[in-house]
Amino acid sequence: MPVDAKLVALAERAAQAEGLEPALVCAVVEQESGWNPWAMRYEPAFFAKYVAPLYTNNKIGATEAYSRGMSWGLMQVMGQTAREQGANCLFLSTLCDPGVSLGIGCRILRQRLEAAGGNVAQALQAWNGGANPDYADEVLARMGRYR
Repeated sequence: MPVDAKLVALAERAAQAEGLEPALVCAVVEQESGWNPWAMRYEPAFFAKYVAPLYTNNKIGATEAYSRGMSWGLMQVMGQTAREQGANCLFLSTLCDPGVSLGIGCRILRQRLEAAGGNVAQALQAWNGGANPDYADEVLARMGRYR
């Protein structure tokens, strides 16, 4: 399936706005969502570790809690992480808007890269949460398609 050129251009602009290599952001998008802006996935381990305490302590309601335990949109940004980054949209499904997803996702990726001292592979592993030991290699292998 061909990639939507408008989505690629949007990803490239979002990458440049955060000082990221556009090919890296495009490779992350391909890896995470296959360029499907409506991609979403519930992450039970993430929910249990980061979100459940907020819910069980009555800090947030059930719908918000489960939304925070999902990854959303092109970059598969976790709802909780988006909230921590200041996403104040009423519904986290707003992360399926490509511009919103890419803007927040690129900001988070830049922060991961800074925390890793510029080590792209380490930043990608942090982005992935370390769940897939081959994640960084898989993303880096995809970058050539976007250069």
